[in-house]
Amino acid sequence: MVRGGRWVVLCAAAVLMLVGCGQRAAEAMPGFESAEKLPEKLGKDGTTILVGDPDAKVSVRLYEDPRCPVCEEFETTGGSSKLRAAMLDRRARTEYTLASFLDDRVGGSGSKKAVNALRAALEEGKFVEYHEVLYANQPEESVDGYTDAYLLELAGKVEGLRSPGFNAAVKNMKYRSFVNASEEAYERAGGAKEPEGPGTPTAVINDKRIPVEYNGLLFDSDAFAGLLQQIYDKPWEWEETSL
Repeated sequence: MVRGGRWVVLCAAAVLMLVGCGQRAAEAMPGFESAEKLPEKLGKDGTTILVGDPDAKVSVRLYEDPRCPVCEEFETTGGSSKLRAAMLDRRARTEYTLASFLDDRVGGSGSKKAVNALRAALEEGKFVEYHEVLYANQPEESVDGYTDAYLLELAGKVEGLRSPGFNAAVKNMKYRSFVNASEEAYERAGGAKEPEGPGTPTAVINDKRIPVEYNGLLFDSDAFAGLLQQIYDKPWEWEETSL
C-alpha cells in the first residue's frame, strides 16, 4: 500500500491550479436512484469490474486490496463518497482492479478470499453493496480476518446476496482463476519500475495516474470531488497536465 504525505490541502491546491480554476455544476442529466442501481459488470479483459454509466466522461480506475487499511480509509472516510456521487450523476464510472498481494506480505488468505467473494457478489449483481460492506467491516490488516464464515456473515448484510450458490462460491473459491488473473493485472500495472504493482490504493483518472506525492487527494473528499469536477468540465486540461 502507499500513501502520500499529510499535506492534502497543498496537494489539492497544486493539482487544481494545474487543471484550471473555476467550477461549474454538472450538466443536468438523469442519474441513478441509488448506488444499488448502478450498472456493474465484468470487463472484456476478464479482470476489471466496471461500475457506473459506461459512457461517463470521467473514468476512474482504482487498484485496491481488500485487506489494505489505506484503501479502507479511502472507501470509508476519503474520496469514495464523492466518487459515488459522481457515478450516481453519470459524470464518472469506476473500474476496479482487485489485488491480493497482502496475503503474501502479511500472511494468510484473506485478500484472496475477499476478492473471490466480491467476484461472486458481482455474479449476483451485488458487487457495489458488498464492496461497501467489506470495507466498512474490514478486519485489522495483521489479522487474517476475512474467513469464509466472516465473509458470509457480512454478505448477510446485503439484501438478497446470500444463496446456496453464493455460499458455495465463497467456501469453494469458485473464482480462484479470477483472483489470480486480477492480481497479475495489478502487478502488470506497475510496469518495469514497480514490478510488484503500483501500490494500493492507486487511482488512474482518464488514463492519467495520480502520482504518490499527490496521493493525499484521495483522502480529502472535497479536494477529490473538486478534481473530478475539474476533469469533467475540462478533460483536455487534465490530459495536458504534467504532475
